[in-house]
Amino acid sequence: MIGLIAGYFALLMVVARITSKGATTSTFFTANKQSPWFLVAFGMIGASLSGVTFISVPGEVGNSFFSYFQVVLGYLLGYLVIAKVLLPLYYRLNLVSIYGYLEQRFGFWSYKTGSAFFLLSRAVQAAFRLFLVAIVLQTALFDSFGVPFWVSVAVTILLIWVYTFKGGIKTIVWTDTLQTSFLLIAIVTTIFIITKELGWSISEAIGEIQASDLSKTFYFEWGSPKFFPKQFISGALIAIVMTGLDQDMMQKNLTCKSLKDAQKNIFWFSIILVVANILILCMGALLYFYAEQNGIEIPARTDGLYPLLALNHLGTFAGVVFLLGIIAAAYSSADSALTALTTAFCVDFLNFDNKEESEKKRTRLKVHIAFSVILFLTILVFSAINDDSVINSIFRAAGYTYGPLLGLFSFGLLTKRSVQDKYVMIVCIAAPILSYIIDLNTDGWFGFFVLALNGALTFLGLLMISKKAGTSS
Repeated sequence: MIGLIAGYFALLMVVARITSKGATTSTFFTANKQSPWFLVAFGMIGASLSGVTFISVPGEVGNSFFSYFQVVLGYLLGYLVIAKVLLPLYYRLNLVSIYGYLEQRFGFWSYKTGSAFFLLSRAVQAAFRLFLVAIVLQTALFDSFGVPFWVSVAVTILLIWVYTFKGGIKTIVWTDTLQTSFLLIAIVTTIFIITKELGWSISEAIGEIQASDLSKTFYFEWGSPKFFPKQFISGALIAIVMTGLDQDMMQKNLTCKSLKDAQKNIFWFSIILVVANILILCMGALLYFYAEQNGIEIPARTDGLYPLLALNHLGTFAGVVFLLGIIAAAYSSADSALTALTTAFCVDFLNFDNKEESEKKRTRLKVHIAFSVILFLTILVFSAINDDSVINSIFRAAGYTYGPLLGLFSFGLLTKRSVQDKYVMIVCIAAPILSYIIDLNTDGWFGFFVLALNGALTFLGLLMISKKAGTSS
């Protein structure tokens, strides 16, 4: 197993070495805008799914059935907005950091506030996603060799740093393509293995899923947290903020040769993502069928179902496939996050445009190392807390940081009003706090929809500190 994982990372290093030849700071940030759109589209699948989706969604099928697909359908509307509204804006302004739009539209403090919210959110999410995977690998592999958790985490992050520090986003485009392949192979292979174990053909498995209560998808009860319109709108907003307003995801799109290529990338990416989520939901249903048929107790935390069956009941090959899949899912998300964090901080806070190339390289290297250390320390904090409810709260809280971005960009695009820039940060801090208080006092009714509430409160706050364009204070 160690040899297999070592071989996997050796392959990543080979790809990194090839793609980073002659790399400059521009290569690190933009891949010289030469990325083939189809590679970007395919590679973004792994980053979008992440290890959390790979583990959590199959387990959640037992609780929420296929209702998650309502959110996935909403993604399609969100990606349409990204392709038709946001991408043309970013290409027209020739942005490296997408938060540069906020400076041009509102001013200095709006720009810094938007980028700061991204840095906070992405650092927490990347660390948490790596933490989940590190726990699985530690339990399944490293504990048997007596390797301390902090050592395995340090090695994990060091490997990411080594293959991204030079080529940056150019390397990520190619390694993400490789890692998405491993992720999808793991999902499809697991489906075939379980289907065979259950003694079904693929068509029989599809029939069993359709006939099962687990396949229930649409909910129209107003009071339900799964209410379709709420889930659909939430999915659209999640896609807009976590892809269209996220430097991590948009940096890849902005490496395409032209706006037309970037739009083709978004179209095909959205189609493949929907198919991938259908496969993950079907795999979840099959995992429950297998557990029921074999009298296997479902873990209290359903996140543990897929690892439990793959590593202990479905055979060695299934275990190997699962580990490769989870590593691919985690690394395709974490490596691009590290690169995006470095890019946003360098461009948005260090005034890179006025530096010489040699100075840019030295500074970029230091920032890349600094964010690697931040991820490492954040993961250790999660481990020290060792309380699932607290950790889940931290991860959910990261979603609140996207609300201000949604409010800022929507206000800029939907109105022609100017704002009192010095008060923007206050509005963007107040909106998530108010959203949390409201959600807490409505028994969590908002769920994913708290993003819409958060964005609306930010929009309202900006309206209160705004004036018609061209008028004096």
